[in-house]
Amino acid sequence: MKILVGLGNPGEKYTKTRHNLGFMVVDRLAKRFGVEVGKRQFKALIGKIPLDDDRLILVKPLTYMNHSGLSVKGVLNHYACSTDSLMVICDDLNLPLGRLRIRRKGSSGGHKGLESIIQSLGSTEFPRLRIGLGLPSQGQASEYVLTPFPKEETGVIDEALEQACKVVIDWMHGGIDECAKKYN
Repeated sequence: MKILVGLGNPGEKYTKTRHNLGFMVVDRLAKRFGVEVGKRQFKALIGKIPLDDDRLILVKPLTYMNHSGLSVKGVLNHYACSTDSLMVICDDLNLPLGRLRIRRKGSSGGHKGLESIIQSLGSTEFPRLRIGLGLPSQGQASEYVLTPFPKEETGVIDEALEQACKVVIDWMHGGIDECAKKYN
């Protein structure tokens, strides 16, 4: 079993914001596989994709970004999965717009959602896929991540979301190291 957590903020006003790239990947995969991410458990919305003799659990925490670790810990405990079975998808201000970066483990890099997960799990040892936002040209980063993508960026983001779905599918079949070699 694999667990995919897309980070974001719940609620209609955040749906298309930069900070919700993790949710966007989960939603795109759910649509591709014809499943719903709608069951409320572990302070999250959950969906399940059957895979041959296995399955992928899709998770969208409902705790808001800064408390995502509560949901992730609950899901891992319920399914008795180790952090090796987990992948977290989030946005990254320090990467150029649309750029993907895959890591087996690492620090939060200042991302509050990853920070919450690291604190809740007591470990930095879990795979993550970061999708670049680029730095804001003006204003505060905290405001920037809560704004929608302008039209001129939607093409780049759409390509990044498609690529992220490919990463997840390859991760399910080949593991994080193969994904890092192929996509980094």
